Amino acid sequence: MGYPNARQMPPPGAAQRGGPPVASYAAPAQSAPAPVASPAPAGPTSLLPPPPANAIQAGLRAGPEFSALGLTDATARPALVSFRESCPALVNRRDPSGLVQPEDWQRICASATQWPADNAAGFFYAHFETVVVGDGRAFVTGYYEPEIAGVRQRQPGYDTPVYAVPPDLVHARPGDAPVRPNGMTPFGRYDQNGQFTGYFDRAQIESGILAGRGLEIGWVADPVELFFLQVQGSGRLRGPDGSVIRIGYAADNGLSYVNIGAAMRERGLIGTGPGQYPGSMQGIMQYIREHPEQGQALMLQNRSYVFFRELTGDGPIGALGVPVRANVSIAVDPLFIPLGAPVALQMDRSAVSGLWVAQDTGGAIKGANRIDSFWGAGQEARTIAGGMASRGAAVVLLPRGALARAMARGAAQ
Repeated sequence: MGYPNARQMPPPGAAQRGGPPVASYAAPAQSAPAPVASPAPAGPTSLLPPPPANAIQAGLRAGPEFSALGLTDATARPALVSFRESCPALVNRRDPSGLVQPEDWQRICASATQWPADNAAGFFYAHFETVVVGDGRAFVTGYYEPEIAGVRQRQPGYDTPVYAVPPDLVHARPGDAPVRPNGMTPFGRYDQNGQFTGYFDRAQIESGILAGRGLEIGWVADPVELFFLQVQGSGRLRGPDGSVIRIGYAADNGLSYVNIGAAMRERGLIGTGPGQYPGSMQGIMQYIREHPEQGQALMLQNRSYVFFRELTGDGPIGALGVPVRANVSIAVDPLFIPLGAPVALQMDRSAVSGLWVAQDTGGAIKGANRIDSFWGAGQEARTIAGGMASRGAAVVLLPRGALARAMARGAAQ
């Protein structure tokens, strides 16, 4: 679908651009992957191999020469600024992809602090090598920071609660649940017998199971807008008096995100024919509003539910615990692209082509070269992000020497 980004990021405390197109490398002459792959049939009838678990299994090879990336100081400067902001989170961080070690970042970040902005392209030439993960074919969607009608205290017309993290929502203790790829155990709760179990799902929460517990940090006018703000993971509540409350992801209920656009496509509701809707965020919202009962049932298929915290300071916070920046920050699957790594994109939409920095993750951003681009706040950002569905090629910039080390590790396995 055109809008499969679940902005479900690690909680606080967890390791929680622009310019012309990248020039002359291209995606392989093959059909691009579907935005959302259908799962393989269960059981012995499936002949499909399991998907690769990480970048090494997906395959690595040297990318194009830097001259093919078309970097200029002007186009590379925003990426250098965002890379510097990532450095405090990178230098002691374990990289789940296995492609980068902390000392790689320590060396590069020490240089970044002194590097002149008027030679930004030179910074990337000096410290990085180009690498293609898998076949290099990328699929890119967009996300943004929504602004919806909301207030701090309940009042007429503002009846849908925005919840903070319930005290009984916790990470499973080690050994009580499998560790996820991000190195953390899932969210859930412990029952009266001390057994770890799943938390309440979306239907239970929207039916009021958490009401009266003092968890409301705000109230919004439109539950559909809140649903999509949860998908984005952060946003702004604007009151009728012009006041603004900024909120960001704090936790989720531990249940898997379900892509409601994919569900619509399976039912034949997305397309260009009579009675069908565009596969963008705007098209999905239109269907929900024009078919309230079916739309509510559709949203409830996504049993995942996001809890928020109030944000202060600069920008939405990404998975590295630093602000994400419009036109420069992307969300990636950290098993395939290390957080902190610059990524050069050449896509079939020039707006998303250029040099970006991996600073975020997302519940639906899974697999090699599956990328979500951040477009900021406001109506223009909403329009671009909601309709972003672009295909092309991705080149990851890794610290020099990382490719040979990773390939040697793969050969030894």
